[in-house]
Amino acid sequence: MTHPTTDSDYPLSEVPTGARKGLFSTSIMLFSFTFFTATMFAGGKIGMAFDFKTLIWAAIIGNLLLGAYAAILGLIACRSGLNSVLMGRFCFGEAGSKLSDVLLGFTQIGWYAWGTATVAIVLVKILGLPESLTMPLMVLFGFGFCLTAFIGYKGLDMLSRISVPTMLALLVCSLWIATDDVGGISALLAIEPTQSMTLSVAITMVFGTFVSGATQATNWTRFARSGRIAVMASMVGFFLGNGLMIVAGAYGAIVYQQPDIVEVLVLQGLSIAAVVMLFLNLWTTQDNTIYNFAAAGCNLLRTGRRKTVTVVGAGIGTLLAIGGMYEMLIPFLILLGSIIPPIGGVIMADYFYGHKGRYPLLATARLPAFNWVGLGAYGVGALCAYFSPWVAPLVGIAVAALVYVSLFEAKKVFAARGLVADA
Repeated sequence: MTHPTTDSDYPLSEVPTGARKGLFSTSIMLFSFTFFTATMFAGGKIGMAFDFKTLIWAAIIGNLLLGAYAAILGLIACRSGLNSVLMGRFCFGEAGSKLSDVLLGFTQIGWYAWGTATVAIVLVKILGLPESLTMPLMVLFGFGFCLTAFIGYKGLDMLSRISVPTMLALLVCSLWIATDDVGGISALLAIEPTQSMTLSVAITMVFGTFVSGATQATNWTRFARSGRIAVMASMVGFFLGNGLMIVAGAYGAIVYQQPDIVEVLVLQGLSIAAVVMLFLNLWTTQDNTIYNFAAAGCNLLRTGRRKTVTVVGAGIGTLLAIGGMYEMLIPFLILLGSIIPPIGGVIMADYFYGHKGRYPLLATARLPAFNWVGLGAYGVGALCAYFSPWVAPLVGIAVAALVYVSLFEAKKVFAARGLVADA
């Protein structure tokens, strides 16, 4: 039996069979989640440093890795019916899971603040509004964006079905104009990069920009009707969706030497389209982001009042936006690439190795206050990722998983000798 809840999104329990969704619903939810301005901006930065062919390879490799990571977590989420913060109770302990709640909640509220600030600042710029309206617009969008998340999965699904086709049409139109402006595909392929970047750094940017989102995509893949649906939807969202964002951002940067997609649309004479793209692009990610925050907050506080936590989160995000989060994107991304991926590494190792591919029911599970194996593995993984000169998120995932297995086996040896409690 699971804990009863008055919330149809099951913030503290497994998603029951009757609430599961099909491939289209799950895919379009994740697709809209990955339609994000910051990802296109990262693509723009890469586009200015590589020729088009190399850029495509960086996008394929980075997004294939990202999609595979999201798909594995999605499979676990579907089989268990749990999201990442609830899985944290198994791999970090009943009290220890509050660490992952705080970390995942912090990342999502940071993204929410950045998106809220971005839409207000850019709208004032594009529409030529008075600077004094920036703060009131932040407040308006800070609370407005959370309306669909307040409704829950149904609200997110409804927005996605409207926004995804609209944004795809705008992107296709923009890419068509860009190709015409540059003089065709052959002229595009002949353009030499104006900046420099290693392929490793490019893959890190592709993978790291949305790895925190992939770690929490379990909030939707746990609703999938089957493991196959969860895996396919994850690849659609994170390989195709995120890949499209990277390539679209890079395409505009190569043609116009401008990494910002909104600025590109304005240069193309599509100012109104730019406003629509920005608004829908951010809204579809903002509502998913604040939904993620609410999931982490509910587990942290052990409350089923998801709607209340959603509104409180929107308030915190709005305050951070007003406080200057817009200027903090790059250091924020670097931090996320170190502290979030190891959580996914520990979850995967704990589920497949520690629990042999099957969690017990959360309501009846006897969990320790702290699972030191999981916490230790996370700490080592995060430190290695932070100081790694290579692809930091991948290092964090791999090290956390390997250290978890090592500590798990060491604990069994010590338990056999009576040196620690039974593993």
